[in-house]
Amino acid sequence: MSEEKRVTNKEEKTAPKKEPTRKPRTRREKNALEKFKAKLDQKAKESRGWAVGITLGWAFLMLLWVFVVLMGTQYLVAFLLLGLNLQVSETVLQTIFTAITYTVSLVLIVLVPWKVLGMKTTRDEVGMRGLPTWTDVLLAPVGFILFMIAASFALTVMQAIMPAIDWNQAQDVGFNGIYGQGDFILAFVCLVVIAPLVEEMIFRGWLYGKMRSKMSALPAILLVSLLFGIVHGQWNVGVVVFMMSIAMCIMRELTGTIWGGMLIHIIKNGIAFYALFVNPTLDGAAAGMLLLAL
Repeated sequence: MSEEKRVTNKEEKTAPKKEPTRKPRTRREKNALEKFKAKLDQKAKESRGWAVGITLGWAFLMLLWVFVVLMGTQYLVAFLLLGLNLQVSETVLQTIFTAITYTVSLVLIVLVPWKVLGMKTTRDEVGMRGLPTWTDVLLAPVGFILFMIAASFALTVMQAIMPAIDWNQAQDVGFNGIYGQGDFILAFVCLVVIAPLVEEMIFRGWLYGKMRSKMSALPAILLVSLLFGIVHGQWNVGVVVFMMSIAMCIMRELTGTIWGGMLIHIIKNGIAFYALFVNPTLDGAAAGMLLLAL
């Protein structure tokens, strides 16, 4: 008999316990629960709204910082060079101006936020990891061709929308008096080497890297490209370089570096340099568009 009791007790211990039956919620409880969920949803929406607003404000400050440094540095360097009254040729003076402006701008844009705000910048963030690869080299011509097609289409659309603007306005690249081989080499170095390298490090490198740390690719591409178009100062040039920037940002997304975009930029400026200084009689829509965006 005692053995039966032990077996029964053991079965009672091992048997799963039945959960107490939950009473159905009353209408008042349901209403209170729905109100509580609605409050939570509202707070979540407000939090997301604040987060989006903070991100957009931060992005605006980054764009403004790059714009102010680039524009301010140009005026400051021009003022200093005028004050020095250097007795050199126009080409040499423009070369000095270009080299100093790009160098100072790059240093200020990267180092001031780093030292003042603690916004440290890494090689990966700037997209300068490793050296250019065959992927970069092979994708660059493809990106260049696609950019040219897109830019041609964008210009056609903008001409139809805003016919009052002079879409054939010539761009002043600063080198208006090239008289010898030395001047030719200096102009080539500034326009085809220095400008693409530094602009890519600033826009598709530092600025795009900062943007991508706070937002997805699409808004980052559009914001960086919009600023890139604005700093070129002309509607026709702005449209072309806006499309070029989109291509170079996509290249960075695909490869993780700025090398491919830098090659696109060099190809673009190299062909434009040829059309402007080597063979100025070159005609055609493609040549005209290339001349818009050195």
